[in-house]
Amino acid sequence: AASPESVGFDSARLKKLDDYMAKVVADGRVAGMTTLLARHGQIVGFKTYGKADLEKNKPMTEDTIFRIYSMTKPITGVAMMILFEEGKWRLDDPVTRYVPEFKALRVVKSINPDGSLVLEDMKRPPTMREIMSHTAGFGYGLAEEHPVDKLYREKQVLSSTSLKEMIDRTAQIPLMYQPGTSWYYSSAVDIQGYIVEKLSGQKFGDFLAERVFKPLKMNDTAFYTGAEKADRLAAVYVFDRDQGKIVEAKSLFGVAMPDYTKPPAAESGGGGLVSTTMDYARFSQMVLNGGALEGVRLLSPATVELMGTNVIPKSVLVSSNGTSVAQFNEAVGFGLDFQVVNDARAAGSLQGDGSISWGGAAGTWFWIDPTNDLIFVGMIQRMGGTGGDDLGTMARTLTYQALVEPGK
Repeated sequence: AASPESVGFDSARLKKLDDYMAKVVADGRVAGMTTLLARHGQIVGFKTYGKADLEKNKPMTEDTIFRIYSMTKPITGVAMMILFEEGKWRLDDPVTRYVPEFKALRVVKSINPDGSLVLEDMKRPPTMREIMSHTAGFGYGLAEEHPVDKLYREKQVLSSTSLKEMIDRTAQIPLMYQPGTSWYYSSAVDIQGYIVEKLSGQKFGDFLAERVFKPLKMNDTAFYTGAEKADRLAAVYVFDRDQGKIVEAKSLFGVAMPDYTKPPAAESGGGGLVSTTMDYARFSQMVLNGGALEGVRLLSPATVELMGTNVIPKSVLVSSNGTSVAQFNEAVGFGLDFQVVNDARAAGSLQGDGSISWGGAAGTWFWIDPTNDLIFVGMIQRMGGTGGDDLGTMARTLTYQALVEPGK
């Protein structure tokens, strides 16, 4: 650990971050939290607050395991880019080259007043670039109201018993829009997990373990905890309006919580992993370092730079087609499985230009700031409400107001 002053922070100002997060826990907005801030490769602060499980009175600890949900996505992206560097695929390849099941996909042309769909043919298949930036046209089927999302729920795409079944079910549902013409948060990263399996000849989880987790010593990151680590898994909460407090969540987007002691039927590249604060910090530091950590290289600096460069066409960035998950404009865009801040000041943020980030459904968040050589990981387990969006935004403001020597 480094003293805040030794890496350009004002410790009195940095205390505002800790005080704010402690109050969030004390006020009962979340059961517990961890925050980890590192700069120049050194930990400035690794804090734990509150409880990992209120019912069992388990304190939050540095090695508490969290369901990271969509923070799985950047890890899947790194797996894809390992194969990209091996020449297994190219950014502008049609996805149908690797997933021929998608050759006959139709596209929603319009929606009738009764909710039925008018379909047309694809002008062209989605590209791999579009698959990695949510511009391919796929839906998701979480809580959204679009008729295509309803079809994802009806066909239980996210509850498939194998990645192949997930692909087959997806192939029966039309794309929401012509590839490349809009941005919509989607199941495309689950599709990437299937592509990793196909191109590597390995089970997705085995590929991640062998090529990402073991080299980075991410010893507690996997698609399940196993029985021996089950007691370290934090409980997930949701705000109950009737009771006016957080209660344990029994389902996510209408689907019962899986048993994390056992391997899942299908390993979800979009949201299946569990991890710890330190494991995710190690992953983030590897990305910040340009693809290497402690002498182990996963990717080249140019490949990491590619992942962190906006790929959304300007016509899409400035349209009103974005969804509530991320409202993009020219200041904020999307790279390959990461959100990208093109112009931090125009975005109203104190972070450095080129910062990349994402979050998870249970409020977890992280960002990687190459301009200021820092990473931040925040872990909570609370669905909806004042979760990661709110806390992530506050964490940025409170971190950067304490950074008195910005830059490399």
